[in-house]
Amino acid sequence: MSMPQPSDRTVASSRRATNVTLPAALLQDARSLGINLSQACEQGVATAVAAARRQRWLDENRAAFQAWNEHVESHGLPLAAYRQF
Repeated sequence: MSMPQPSDRTVASSRRATNVTLPAALLQDARSLGINLSQACEQGVATAVAAARRQRWLDENRAAFQAWNEHVESHGLPLAAYRQF
């Protein structure tokens, strides 16, 4: 059995209660299936946060990607002569 890491304790101690509004039918289905609502909400929010961070990073770096693609299109791949197929 592994010991919790310090970051695990920090996360657990920094939890905050919040209210979540869900459609009644969804809530009833989740409860009837024994789904832990706190865990399900946390997973959903974590997924949404990761997706938003990824999109932000892509948006912030779009110009660099475009510049690199244009460079490769004009000049080819660096070290292309050394590629093995």
